[in-house]
Amino acid sequence: FTGLGVNIFQGHARFTSKSSVEVNGKTLNFSKCIIATGARAYVPPVDGLKDTPYLTNASIFNLTELPEVFGVIGSGPIGVEMAQAFARFGSRVILFDRREKILPREDPDAAKIVQSALVEDGIELRMNSAIHRVNYDSEKSKFVITFTQNDGEEETLELDQLLVSAGRAPNVENLDLEKAGVEYKTKGFRGLVVKDTLQTTNPKIYGVGDVCLSYQFTHMADFSAQIAFRNAMFPTSGKVSKLLVPWCTYTSPEVAHVGAYEKELDEKGIEYEVWTASLEHNDRAILEGTEDGFVKLISKAGTDTIIGATIVGENAGDMISEVSVAMRSNMGLKALSSVIHPYPTEADAIRIAAGSFNKTRLTPGTKKLLRTIISIAN
Repeated sequence: FTGLGVNIFQGHARFTSKSSVEVNGKTLNFSKCIIATGARAYVPPVDGLKDTPYLTNASIFNLTELPEVFGVIGSGPIGVEMAQAFARFGSRVILFDRREKILPREDPDAAKIVQSALVEDGIELRMNSAIHRVNYDSEKSKFVITFTQNDGEEETLELDQLLVSAGRAPNVENLDLEKAGVEYKTKGFRGLVVKDTLQTTNPKIYGVGDVCLSYQFTHMADFSAQIAFRNAMFPTSGKVSKLLVPWCTYTSPEVAHVGAYEKELDEKGIEYEVWTASLEHNDRAILEGTEDGFVKLISKAGTDTIIGATIVGENAGDMISEVSVAMRSNMGLKALSSVIHPYPTEADAIRIAAGSFNKTRLTPGTKKLLRTIISIAN
């Protein structure tokens, strides 16, 4: 960065006014400012948990030994990814969640496939669980977790390591944001309060990434930073709502998504149609033994306009980009169904799903004509 002419001041920064910050006793004045402090693992208010050496997504990769018994709190993307990874390394993995199903944000059909994969890998799913206490026995180097499941009797388990993956908490503390006139929230939707342009309640200050966005992904932080920088430095008004953001959970199989979910459309009263192709009929998936998956495309009712997609498969994270490009360029199902894929590839299931739209658009007259042509040919 210094080679690009950037001045770097290392240390903890605090706002001292609406146009200045202090770093290690040095006051820096600014005309524009971007807050990119990110987020950390949210630690639920479980009795004793904060006093234990629990792991988070930031510290788990510092482990040097494979835990015999590995516990995970939370069944979101990070929780299920790490649970499956450690199960395949050879740990006994126990996953706790207060919900009934894993990956609550994702398409229920997709989450069901991943949940079955976790069970096949030997992961013990303690769903509908309420964790009451977590203690750490330093002599045994063991975590002791006390919980109830399905409102049953209290149980206790010993763990060698415990990963906390119960969500993210934006880093808004100890910045003296009040002095800068920057509003933020610590309950409900947590983080900086920003406009669609990423401008905070102080017109000179913008927020980017996990500290202010509900989409907490590395690629989202990258693109939001570009928007904030342009809006801060030039007379532009780029909006984060204009971004089409795909994401992927890197389990086996992977779950990738872009656009709207069916449940969101139902809540908004928007009519839609769903087009699905199962990988059980895909030759590449059959060859590699990865048939547990599908491509699901959602279109606006009565049109071929794609408004959402979910893909479950070993390479879903790569496959979703094709649908993202189609949506970004306003390519409809008709055009997508004509895209030729190399054979054999799992991505060809995208073409098959899109082609389902064409089959439903045959008018009675067209069907009659086709039947006549077929009868003459025979």
